[in-house]
Amino acid sequence: MQFLRNTVDKLKKPFLKGGKLERYEKGFQAIETFLFVPNHTTKHGAHVRDGIDLKRTMMIVVIALVPALLFGMYNIGYQHFSQVEGSDLSLMHLFGYGFWKVLPSIIVSYAVGLGIEFAFAIWRNHDVNEGYLVSGLLIPMIMPIDLPLWMLAVSVVFAVVIGKEVFGGTGMNIFNPALLARAFAFFSYPNFMSGDKVWVSDAMTTDGMSGATVLGSLAQNITPSYSTMDMFLGLIPGSVGETSKLAIIIGALILIATGIGSWKIMLSGVIGAVVTVFAFNAVGLNELMNFSWYNHLMVGGFAFAIVFMATDPVSAAQTERGKWMYGFLVGFFTIMIRIFNPAYPEGAMLAILLMNAVAPTIDYYVVNSNIVKRKKRMKTNPLKTA
Repeated sequence: MQFLRNTVDKLKKPFLKGGKLERYEKGFQAIETFLFVPNHTTKHGAHVRDGIDLKRTMMIVVIALVPALLFGMYNIGYQHFSQVEGSDLSLMHLFGYGFWKVLPSIIVSYAVGLGIEFAFAIWRNHDVNEGYLVSGLLIPMIMPIDLPLWMLAVSVVFAVVIGKEVFGGTGMNIFNPALLARAFAFFSYPNFMSGDKVWVSDAMTTDGMSGATVLGSLAQNITPSYSTMDMFLGLIPGSVGETSKLAIIIGALILIATGIGSWKIMLSGVIGAVVTVFAFNAVGLNELMNFSWYNHLMVGGFAFAIVFMATDPVSAAQTERGKWMYGFLVGFFTIMIRIFNPAYPEGAMLAILLMNAVAPTIDYYVVNSNIVKRKKRMKTNPLKTA
């Protein structure tokens, strides 16, 4: 480790003040602080001390994403080869196929996104934001596997530039960047983002292959053929990260145990979805309304979204009471959009983006309500100010 530290110190000299590459100091600093904890401290103002910085926070989220990513790679191969007669269905063969399918998307996502982050940091002469460490992995995990790489790159540019940098970078964005990338791709390239052919690798170019999702079948009033266990384990068509609820639960436990993700948002989101499903089960006019509450939780991207994107500490509600309302409404609107929008039966993406816009209002009224209560308390007991 000391050898690496000495090597970095030698490489850093041209980037220091007065060096030939001084202009690119912030770019080099981002690489250095990724490898080592920053060796500087605050000099003035209020000091907030913690044992973890933003890079380490983002790395924990990446670690929580790994189970869903690894299973998604396997499932890509499983969904493809299960439709190919006489194919080799060994575990390593299926995983290897999915790995090489996903890897280019991850590389493009990080290369384009981090390239933009570095360019803005050098231009503005500020530190490189660490938020894209997570967004760079989330974006490929919520896209169809065969989305052309140039479409993915354009979506990343839109998400980073329009969704983050125009607001000032990480910590200032209103909407979740990964969901903005997906929304941009969905409305800009609908033929590559929806339908029965986009969720199974090579289905768009191979006759006889299809990959209708459970929600897609339900939207057409067709009863899906997958069992509840298939949905829970993730042996169904879908984007890379959304299929396995078991892997998503493991990720959720990691986020909750480390205090990174809000369990209140996750739990209230599930409650909101379940309550809404129960209400529509009583009506039961079509397959989506008749679909059981536990199956609704295990299909589509709701579970993945409520764990990894609704809990985004920047775009979600910040107040404790606000988190309960925010999560509940995400679950509520997800089911509402699924049932009443035949063209887009998923719902989670639009529900979270909608609530991202509403989150500041929720927090405002929660804080204002607390102020009113304290003022009343002070009037009845002037000596009790808390």
